[in-house]
Amino acid sequence: MYERKIIPNLNCGLDLIGEVLYGKWKIRLLWFIHQGHQRPSELQRKIPDASRRVLNIQLKELEDHDLVSKIIYPVVPPKVEYSLTEFGKTLIPVISAIGEWGDANEEHLREVILKRLNLE
Repeated sequence: MYERKIIPNLNCGLDLIGEVLYGKWKIRLLWFIHQGHQRPSELQRKIPDASRRVLNIQLKELEDHDLVSKIIYPVVPPKVEYSLTEFGKTLIPVISAIGEWGDANEEHLREVILKRLNLE
């Protein structure tokens, strides 16, 4: 198990949100769960570039931060579903605003990202 060596700085809202949402797939996971994709296999299909292991780790972290809840149904084979908590639902307008900003600046963002990738 990973053991953190540096204590996080939690002195302001940006530090706190960074601590909770840091992870390549977390924002997408929250958005897709909000859209109704609740089963791990559905989330895997929505984010095919992510490994099942990484998605499970990030879902566990979101659960630990009280943004999603996990329901395990006692059936064979086991059935698992994720849903947003009330606290997690408060992030949806923020994620939506970030997505709208990305859409509005899509051309410029794509240009600078591709330029940076070509330099490395």
